[in-house]
Amino acid sequence: MTNIAKRLNRIKPSMTVGINVKANALRSEGKDVLVLAAGEPDFDTPENIRKAAYEAMETGQTRYVPGKGTPALQKAIQDKFLKDNHINYSFDEIMVGVGGKHIIYNAMMATLNPGDEVIIPAPFWVSYPDIVLLAEGTPIIVQCPQEQNFKITPKQLEDNINEKTKWLMLNSPSNPTGVLYSKDELKELAKILIKNPNVLVMSDDIYEKIVYDGLEFSTLASIEPSLKDRCLTLNGVSKSYCMTGWRLGYCGAHKDIISAMNKIQSQSTTSTSSISMAAAVEALTGNQNFIHDHNKSFVKRRDMVVSFLNSIEGISCLTPNGAFYVYPSCVGLIGKKTPEGKEIRNDEEFMNYLLESEGVAGVHGAAFGLSPYFRLSYAASEATLNEACLRIKRACEKLK
Repeated sequence: MTNIAKRLNRIKPSMTVGINVKANALRSEGKDVLVLAAGEPDFDTPENIRKAAYEAMETGQTRYVPGKGTPALQKAIQDKFLKDNHINYSFDEIMVGVGGKHIIYNAMMATLNPGDEVIIPAPFWVSYPDIVLLAEGTPIIVQCPQEQNFKITPKQLEDNINEKTKWLMLNSPSNPTGVLYSKDELKELAKILIKNPNVLVMSDDIYEKIVYDGLEFSTLASIEPSLKDRCLTLNGVSKSYCMTGWRLGYCGAHKDIISAMNKIQSQSTTSTSSISMAAAVEALTGNQNFIHDHNKSFVKRRDMVVSFLNSIEGISCLTPNGAFYVYPSCVGLIGKKTPEGKEIRNDEEFMNYLLESEGVAGVHGAAFGLSPYFRLSYAASEATLNEACLRIKRACEKLK
């Protein structure tokens, strides 16, 4: 068909969504598939949040709402930023979108001109480069291997900044690696950014509250206040509050950027659901104790998975500090052959082999811009994770 816009030739469908679709299709055919590819918690939305949504429906909060958020939600977001991050945003510096991805899309569409460059450390969340491409920008992928804990260094940042650089994407804790930038590491990056006043920063903090081992979360606009007007601090309710399907993200940024983003949104989605907004107010202002309980479960699962994976010949896995993913290396398996004699040439072929031979669905590292690795989510029951690890071990032992 010839009626499709040429701009779509720049991008590809989301690989994580595609893998989940494939795995669920196999399940529907009756095949035993363990899906560890999804980027969402396996806990239900807490009861108090669900009740707030129900009450909103019962009290008629079902009409159009401001795209930038209801006054109650804007106040909840403002208070959250001040309490948790020590960043003081006015209402005209805050907006709400249909999930975190939508915030990023609005920001790129509102700020990028053709040829503007966006520095993206790899491994990265799969949608970053394609959103940049849709907005006619140019993704600059910076390889950050396991030897540097999957983090961009100040030198790498400085070496990749030029007159075309518009944004730096920074995600901590990271999807797919779970690594967390320390306060000192962010301060060193801030020194480079201060010397380059035209560079904006997308600080994707969506996993802010899912942090382990007594470590402290930090965000750039908080530790270096002089960068506040150049940072877009992104967050949402999907991960920490188990609300992935409610589709609500939010951010704080300079009022001119927020105004431009609202202009984009006013001609597309207008707003997220009024019911989601009411639920998000309760999420941000209500009882937070369940987050600690969820994190305790995640740590137990993480430790089990990391230990098991590191016992498998050919696989090595760092221990993540946050989020709910592991990103192990499979370099020791590349070049080996399956029982059918097919050579494993890359991480995508390894993950296809796992899915087809043992029914374990994860995401290959190339989807995140760094190979040979793969991502598994440990947002699943301990029984499921243990069975998945047993299957991975069995599959690896069959390779020769």
